[in-house]
Amino acid sequence: MFDAMDVGMLSFIIAALNADWGLTPKQMGWIGSVNSIGMAVGALVFGIWADRIGRKNIFIITLLLFSLASGASAFTTTLAAFLVLRFFVGMGLGGELPVASTLVSESVPAKERGRVVVLLESFWAFGWLLSALISYFVIPSYGWKIALIISAIPALYALYLRLKLPDSPAFSKKKVEKRTVLQNIQDVWSKDYSRSTFVLWVVWFTVVFSYYGMFLWLPSVMVMKGFSMIKSFEYVLIMTLAQLPGYFTAAWLIEKLGRKFVLVTYLLGTAASALVFGNAETTAVLMTAGILLSFFNLGAWGALYAYTPEQYPAVIRGTGSGMAASIGRVGGILGPLLVGSLVAAGYSIGFIFTIFCISIVVGVVVLALFGRETKQIELT
Repeated sequence: MFDAMDVGMLSFIIAALNADWGLTPKQMGWIGSVNSIGMAVGALVFGIWADRIGRKNIFIITLLLFSLASGASAFTTTLAAFLVLRFFVGMGLGGELPVASTLVSESVPAKERGRVVVLLESFWAFGWLLSALISYFVIPSYGWKIALIISAIPALYALYLRLKLPDSPAFSKKKVEKRTVLQNIQDVWSKDYSRSTFVLWVVWFTVVFSYYGMFLWLPSVMVMKGFSMIKSFEYVLIMTLAQLPGYFTAAWLIEKLGRKFVLVTYLLGTAASALVFGNAETTAVLMTAGILLSFFNLGAWGALYAYTPEQYPAVIRGTGSGMAASIGRVGGILGPLLVGSLVAAGYSIGFIFTIFCISIVVGVVVLALFGRETKQIELT
């Protein structure tokens, strides 16, 4: 929830910074992309270290890193300083997300693991809702700096976690062997796991590329389509509400019909919604497509977080999950930059969203052909 609050507010803060600092479309794109550069580095580094020093320790370190850096960015007066702090925010977020899902997946029985991990991810929707409320009520009246100071509050939660959160049973029980970081990385691409790694990397890249390209630009796209900033925030808030049924239906279906079915179905729904949203001419079509985009995209995200840790054994689970997420974040770097460049070059929103639609379909094809089903398997 706190992760999503931070990421979600960024999309609104970019729109507010544009009004305050007079940013160009490319500069706006860089704010989103530097966040993703940090996420790529954080997912790789902290995912690897989660296999060395435990899921819980990394979880707390990353929570502190992103919340304190986010709060500090409220006091910046230049774009350069803001970008540096957003890199550290990204590092914390990128490391925390795969480690949290790994920790939960290792702590829940096989028969309900998928459902519980998707429900965990559903709190991303609550965070986006929180970010939309803060952005709607706080930014117009009190400014973006106050909104960022609020984002530092989660740092206090780290104290509670340190005292009360148990570490993963799978990590606690795993054989004590002196494995190097290089060994773990090599094992992710060993004969037994290379197929799973290939599928995960492609799906993560296409999902994150399209998600950050579309959602970080959502309020700005609404402004470009002629809505006022306040009205855009209202519409995005309504679209955000659709994330919740997206997660809950995915959580219900994932143990009944499997991970692959949910991922393929929800990603195809995302692709179709993106195509309609980008080419919408009326408010009704725009809102309907935006609601469906939120519903399908976030349901797919939940399933992806459930699916990823299940591809690897405990000794390399953090490394494998972190590397897949890191590759995804490379897509998150390129998505917002691509939108900024294409908008500056005069391309239509419809053309841009068609690119995202095609990228998602590529991920679906790879998953459908080569992905393995992991419903209710026992984790080792």
